[in-house]
Amino acid sequence: MTNILLVFTGGTIGSSANEGTINTSDTAPFKLIQQFQRYYSQYQDVNFKTLQPIQLLSENLAPAAWKIIFAAIETEHPAQYDGIIITHGTDTLAYTAAALSFYFHTVNAPILLVSSDYPLDDVRANGLDNFICAVEFIRQKIATGVFVPYRNQGQIMQLHRGTHLACSLQLSGDFFSVQNKSFMQFENQKFSQPYLANTETGLLPERMDKPRLKAEFSEQVLMIKPYPGLDYSCFNLKNIRAVIHDLYHSGTACASSQWGENHSLLAFVKTCTQQGIKVYLAPAVKSDSAYQSTRALIDQGAEMIWNISIEAAYIKLLLAYGNFSDERQITDFINRNIAGEHV
Repeated sequence: MTNILLVFTGGTIGSSANEGTINTSDTAPFKLIQQFQRYYSQYQDVNFKTLQPIQLLSENLAPAAWKIIFAAIETEHPAQYDGIIITHGTDTLAYTAAALSFYFHTVNAPILLVSSDYPLDDVRANGLDNFICAVEFIRQKIATGVFVPYRNQGQIMQLHRGTHLACSLQLSGDFFSVQNKSFMQFENQKFSQPYLANTETGLLPERMDKPRLKAEFSEQVLMIKPYPGLDYSCFNLKNIRAVIHDLYHSGTACASSQWGENHSLLAFVKTCTQQGIKVYLAPAVKSDSAYQSTRALIDQGAEMIWNISIEAAYIKLLLAYGNFSDERQITDFINRNIAGEHV
């Protein structure tokens, strides 16, 4: 018998459409189990223990919700299960996947996040397929860690590492891993193309020699997205300890004062440094060459978090500043490969 802890949290997979509005429903989560049992009766050896610690659309999620989910899972003693499946909405899926990956990095069981692009009653929905992949991943004992099975419309099911999943493409429900390198594919009940970790480039998680993390997410980390004309004078830095600044695809952001100091990240980094605020940059692939603007930002005091997605970098900083007060501990945590987040 395969014992699975099934945690419902809402999202589209736990919603119904009524008169043109999609919202969470008390009955929708259990439709997933009903559909699973109806269409896949061969899975009689699977036993689900269900719980629903929260019920919300994932766009309404805040870090406080993660603490509720984590506590509910820990109350159930994860070690007694063969695996854990968490249903979740798609809007903040990548962030929750990263949060679970870092927090549960020592748990010796697979944890899978399952979402749906449409409510389960919609024939276009991929929620049941994603759920079956998660169940099969646990039954076949493929790996431990946090993963996200997701089938884009018209494509083969992909299995993404939790710390590598990027947010959905704009105007689309499609999901991809960073650098378009998924952990595995799933087709005809079989997993293929296993992820080959290269220890020389640090892709394997490092052994942790510090206590397990507390579910404390700092409220003093500000995330900024770049765009032409971004005015840094609009940001209130009161009570901020760290800034994580997203970058354009080439690992760059505006370092020029040609259009005014208030539009220059270089000037903003200087201002933050003067106020004792650390500025971190991501994502960027570390290489021998970098754009002049990137070099200038680093020389000014910004710290690059290399080879990691922006979603994973943001979550890592929330946990770093929520768990540690010593700068050396924060730096060590940020630089170490905790949950296979480095690409």
